[in-house]
Order: sequence, then C-alpha cells, then structure tokens
Amino acid sequence: MAAVRLRGVAKRFGETSVIEKLDLDVEDHEFMVLVGPSGCGKSTLLRMIAGLEDVSAGELFIGDKEVSRIAPKDRDIAMVFQSYALYPHMTVRENLEFGLKIRKTPSAEVDRLVAEAAEVLGITQFLERKPKQLSGGQRQRVAVGRAIVRKPAVFLFDEPLSNLDAKLRVQMRAEIKRIQQRFQTTSIYVTHDQVEAMTMGHRIAILNAGKLQQVGTPLEVYERPANLFVAAFVGTPPMNFVRGKLVDGGARLDAGAFSIPVPAAARARTGGSGPRPVVAGIRPENVVPPGRETRGEAAPLAAVVEIVETLGDEVVVHARAGEHVLVYKDDPHRAPEIGARVNMNLDLASLHLFDAETELRIT
Repeated sequence: MAAVRLRGVAKRFGETSVIEKLDLDVEDHEFMVLVGPSGCGKSTLLRMIAGLEDVSAGELFIGDKEVSRIAPKDRDIAMVFQSYALYPHMTVRENLEFGLKIRKTPSAEVDRLVAEAAEVLGITQFLERKPKQLSGGQRQRVAVGRAIVRKPAVFLFDEPLSNLDAKLRVQMRAEIKRIQQRFQTTSIYVTHDQVEAMTMGHRIAILNAGKLQQVGTPLEVYERPANLFVAAFVGTPPMNFVRGKLVDGGARLDAGAFSIPVPAAARARTGGSGPRPVVAGIRPENVVPPGRETRGEAAPLAAVVEIVETLGDEVVVHARAGEHVLVYKDDPHRAPEIGARVNMNLDLASLHLFDAETELRIT
C-alpha cells in the first residue's frame, strides 16, 4: 500500500489552465473522494495520478517514489472507469484474468486471485458469462474485480456509478466501501455527487475551477465550510444564504426586510467592526418550523410559503421573507399550504458567516 502526495501539481492545455498548483495528501489506506461540479478538473487530476495525462508542473508521489514522468504500467495503480471498459468477447473470468496473465502471473495464483475477487464481489456464478449477459451493476462489479485481483498500491475510481440507476448506485457505493475496508487499499474516488462523497469518503477534497477549496472529513466540511462555494455545494437541500450587513457593532444582521441578532460566539469572530457586508448561511435543518424547539438562542421569522416538495418521510418547504427564500424541512402530516404565512425560528447557534467580498468563512 502507499500514500499519494501532490505538490504544486498543475495541468495546462495550451494557454488554458485546468489545474492550478494543487497540493494534496492522501494517506496510506485512506479512501479519499474528489468531488466538485462538472468541469472542475477532478477527472483530469485522477488521470494525472494514473499517468493518462501528463503533469504540466509540480511533483506527484506514490509512496516514496516520484512518478510524474513514469508510465502508467509502472505506477502500481488500478483504475475503474465510468464505462466499465470490459472486453466484450471475453467471459467474466477471462476479463478478470487478463491483467494477471499480461504480467505472467503463475496459473495457480491467477486462479486463486480470481476466485477470491469473485467471492468478495458475489459474481462467482457469472464467471462463464459474457459482459452482454450481465446487468449494469454486475458489469461494474466485474470492473472493480479486475482492479482488485491485481492487488495494486492505489485504486483509482473515475465516476464508476454514474451509469447506474439510483437504487443500484446506493447498493454499489456500499459494496465499494465494504471492499475498501476489507482490502485497506489507498483509494481515490472521483464523483460529482456530493451524497456519494459524504457517505463514502474518509475525507473529501472539494474542487472548483481547478482549485482545491477544502479538504476534511465529511462532518468537518459540512459543519465548517471554508467558503461560500463549499457551503452551497455540500448538503441536500443546500444551505440557505441571506445577504446583508452587520450593524450595531456586529450585534445584528440587517437583511433589509428583516434583521436577526448575531450570537456572541459569531460576533467575536467578526471583530465587532462597523457596518460590514456579509452572507449569513443556515442549513435547512436549522430553520425550525412552528411547533418545534431550537437547541439554543433562536430568532423568529415570518415568511410566506411558495413551494412544498413532498418526499415521503418529510416535506421540503420554500418560504419567502422579503427578497430571501428560506428552505426548511417539516413533517409531511403537517405540511403548510402554498400561500400560508408561517412563523419559523432560526437556530442561531448554527449560523455561518461569510465575508461578502472574499466569500471566505469568517473565523
């Protein structure tokens, strides 16, 4: 097994910069998820680690070995793609054996490794089938199995679940996590789905426009987003944002149609300066509907319901207060009517403050 280190790594296509001087450490045995919107550079970064894209600048280490200029076959990595990339004319067994035979692995060892991978993935009964005879989930298991049998130092996953339906994605992400826990292989997983990132990764690295925004455990990133982009990207439904300015020495947030007090802990972080433009963030679960209590200090707020989304075990309510729309969750059996006036409470202990100009968290 091996850690992966990126130091000042950059990627340019002509005059276009895709990755800008990126530093990242992936620890030995860690499951790191690279997440971000389409076009943010996450798949390009993964392909650079794999050796499928050249590194324009910087250094890339796998273990203690600098591999920036080393061919993919010499990096001791295995990659699982979105498109499965199985040989259609080969059986499942032959697909699993192919890489091992290329490396001239002894036949007995090939049989042992294939049998072990097939058992772990639950595909033993499919070994003599061709890929076209398998479902999407089964094909993806074979693709993962082909990586497992090689016992690489690093697993690389490039959006492997994007072609599957919602139910299969949930099943397969649990399978991949279980496999990683069993083999303890250093793994780097790329996805645009923040739910996948939150549920699978030991840590997640959030990218936007080729720049690393934040690295941390799912809970750290969720509870202490480094900037507005991270705060908006992580969480379903996304965080509510209210633009305004701090007044009264930072004691209150003036949002135009309403104002709310700023709790002492948050006020201390702002430095208690004069009027300052900020963006306040509060997650939907911290907008408390009528009839329920907040954990601590609360700010009452009246709003008019515009949209009610029924999800079965809960409803997501969109309510307008002046120019601001706040989203919160409620019990489906007491969902408000569209157009109704609701008196909600904002849990001030969970208030996030961001500088309106830099968009960085005020710490």
